[in-house]
Amino acid sequence: MIALHTLLEAIACRQTIANLDELTGKTLSVSGVGSLSSATANQVAFLAQSKYLPQLANTQAGVVLISQKFFEEALQILPKNSLAIIVKDAYLAHACISTLFVRRPHQAIHPTAIIDETAKIGKNVAIGAYAIIGADVVLGDGVFVGAGSHVGAGTHVGQDSFIDAQVMIAHDCLIGQRVRIHSHASIGSEGFGFAPYVEGGVKWQRIAQLGRVVIGDDSRIGSNTCIDRGAVEDTVIGSDVIIDNLVQIAHNVQIGSGTAIAAKVGIAGSTVIGKNCIIGGAVGISGHIQIADGVTITGMTMVTNSIKEAGSYSSGTAAMPSANWRRAAVRFRQMGEK
Repeated sequence: MIALHTLLEAIACRQTIANLDELTGKTLSVSGVGSLSSATANQVAFLAQSKYLPQLANTQAGVVLISQKFFEEALQILPKNSLAIIVKDAYLAHACISTLFVRRPHQAIHPTAIIDETAKIGKNVAIGAYAIIGADVVLGDGVFVGAGSHVGAGTHVGQDSFIDAQVMIAHDCLIGQRVRIHSHASIGSEGFGFAPYVEGGVKWQRIAQLGRVVIGDDSRIGSNTCIDRGAVEDTVIGSDVIIDNLVQIAHNVQIGSGTAIAAKVGIAGSTVIGKNCIIGGAVGISGHIQIADGVTITGMTMVTNSIKEAGSYSSGTAAMPSANWRRAAVRFRQMGEK
């Protein structure tokens, strides 16, 4: 059970609680979260959009997080047995308290884990079954390494970072504090670098990838995402970057702090993406270009040139009935003819 004062502390880390004075001193505990329609007396729900106001009148939630712009109307219909917490952004408040209810991993080092004698292991570190910790690895305090994961030689992982099961981190990577890397991600694998030459046909000379992957604090890497190590310089992911599942980030890419990248994005080598960008699903980005801070790229856009100004950018065509699409495709092709 989570006490009310713990909920309030978690919320107050990100925003002010408008009715904090009247909540101070109240004793109440909750066991989880739920929607307005399904929450029980031992759960927390939230109201962040006006379309859910009708559900508020009949909610059984013991605690309701309410966005301040709705509070006057909400308090008129809020059931007497529900306690309101008034904040500017109820969705953000929900995000803050949600982490309180996560199942905590067992804090121990499994006897089957393979840990090199030169590795430095911090306090309260958990290492799962059959995980491998290489030579000269440094794991900060509170790090969790899941079962079957591999942390390569010379890699440093900052405190309170979470490495899920079956993650591959290659040698000499730098992982910041409170980073979350999910299952089957590959960090620091060899970049796709080859020099062509002709010898009875085209052949490819492998280029050794001698850089690293550097990930800043509070970033999140999704499952099955691959971040290749740099060829000469490092591949760099800034702080507070969130990356979805199935994303490919090639060698020497740089991603600025606060950027969000949705699933199935592919970013070719040596591209620089600015801070606070939003990249939609299945976007393709060519190599050796630059994208300015504050750029939004909508889903399935193909970016082949640098974007120098903040704003929203799109390409491609949205779904339409097949017959309409065929006619549009014919007209588009005709426009390109001389």
